[in-house]
Amino acid sequence: MNIGPYALANNLFVAPMAGVTDRPFRMLCKKLGAGYAVSEMVTSRRDLWDSLKTSRRANHEGEAAPIAVQIAGTDAQMMADAAAYNIDRGAQIIDINMGCPAKKVCNKWAGSALMQDETLALQIVEAVVAACAPRQVPVTLKMRTGWCQSHKNALVLARAFESAGVQMITVHGRTREQGYKGWAEYDTVAEVKAALRIPVVANGDIDSPEKACAVLAYTGADALMIGRAAQGRPWIFREIAHFMATGTHLAPPLLAEVKRLLLDHLLDHYTLYGEFTGVRSARKHIGWYLKSLPGGEAFRAQMNLLQDCQAQLAAVADFFDALGEQMDRIPAVASNKHGPEAAQAGLNKDKKQEEAAA
Repeated sequence: MNIGPYALANNLFVAPMAGVTDRPFRMLCKKLGAGYAVSEMVTSRRDLWDSLKTSRRANHEGEAAPIAVQIAGTDAQMMADAAAYNIDRGAQIIDINMGCPAKKVCNKWAGSALMQDETLALQIVEAVVAACAPRQVPVTLKMRTGWCQSHKNALVLARAFESAGVQMITVHGRTREQGYKGWAEYDTVAEVKAALRIPVVANGDIDSPEKACAVLAYTGADALMIGRAAQGRPWIFREIAHFMATGTHLAPPLLAEVKRLLLDHLLDHYTLYGEFTGVRSARKHIGWYLKSLPGGEAFRAQMNLLQDCQAQLAAVADFFDALGEQMDRIPAVASNKHGPEAAQAGLNKDKKQEEAAA
């Protein structure tokens, strides 16, 4: 799997998620088997480039190449300038956001809202490619199937974007109207893959090794992008890679390993965000790690009252030490228990449910 001149370790990617896919999370997922990670989106507004929020999002210290930065905006020249700005700060791949469904983004006609204006969407792509090409920086793009069920134009746009010079396209199998509700469909992903020569990445509802294999087989996609299923479960990438290579499941991680991974993640998180913001923004990550563990919800309620990093770190360590007296490994995730055939049936079921909902 290559993006421009960059050879990737494998075809399992971390999705760019606002407020989640920061440098500590990206580095952790890569350590645990992800072959590629894209940063959470960086605004194209010049007046915000020097803000603390943007500087944190653009922080790639110690991160292994290739460094991929996602940019978001609605003006072609501003997006081109944002691409150049991020390249100057270490970006080696620029990804264009046409997939974010958030109201605060779409209300400004950015993210997936751009799919409603095909002319503007293409102008933005052409401007970004023109800014990146002289510096030999590949441009990729993430999009949805369309704005709504009655207007799925991913295939039309994907063809235009490929002709404009985009070197890889990721398709989330939902419309913007769906947000993250309902079920991802993969027919549109398969149509885009069949029509393009560049790599196509499937995204949406990939939460198990069986589902990963089924989606690859169904769509013919070159790679998979995983987002929400990696929250609190960053080892999902090595689980999928192992299953693809051997057809067998890895045992769930040892509780001692999860404790070490989480504590290391928290320390890196505090370093990036500082004490005040770090202890608060870490709470969601801790909650994701603990949601499947006995006593996790009760502990989370108490942990959310803590106001300093050391207290938070010590509380997490104590929780795992106490739990270690009851169990050696975390519980297995219950998903697609009956193998690839059941996962494929799940794809068909998802499709039927989506059609019924429409």
